[in-house]
Amino acid sequence: MSTQENLIKVYEYALNQEQTGMSFFNTSLNRMGIGAAVSAFKRLIQEEEKHILFISHIIENLKKGEDLDLAAMQNFVLEPTNYFDNRAKSEFLEQCIEGSMVPDVTVFNTAWLIEKDLSEFYANAASKTEGSASEAFAMLARWEKAHERFFKEYRDKLSAVYASMPWGG
Repeated sequence: MSTQENLIKVYEYALNQEQTGMSFFNTSLNRMGIGAAVSAFKRLIQEEEKHILFISHIIENLKKGEDLDLAAMQNFVLEPTNYFDNRAKSEFLEQCIEGSMVPDVTVFNTAWLIEKDLSEFYANAASKTEGSASEAFAMLARWEKAHERFFKEYRDKLSAVYASMPWGG
């Protein structure tokens, strides 16, 4: 298999993983009981849609035998998002405590694992490729790392809240 064909396979795998993550986020919206969490997930879904478009564009170019033109893909570049402002953060955690939102902990933990796996996959792919392919993987790794940090922060906070609750009344 040629290098081009290998790259296509790797990007197709990445595309599948992004689609699976987005599907999880969409499904998780139904489990979220808190408006701030729903809003954050909607923003994440929009970003995942951009990741999917970015990767799809790369695959199309590779299948045509074209090089990756990252300059032409600047419209896919994502600015870091603050999914919760400070007020929403504190309200979110308060509502979790008051409402015992255990499903939110599970969702945030699973989302963290999805994003962690993707950021590690992209970082690894960037280290094993060269040129524009490496740059594209590095961009994807940075985007997923930002998502990973977001979910880890809430997973850790929510886990700490539940771990410190009095047991048995």
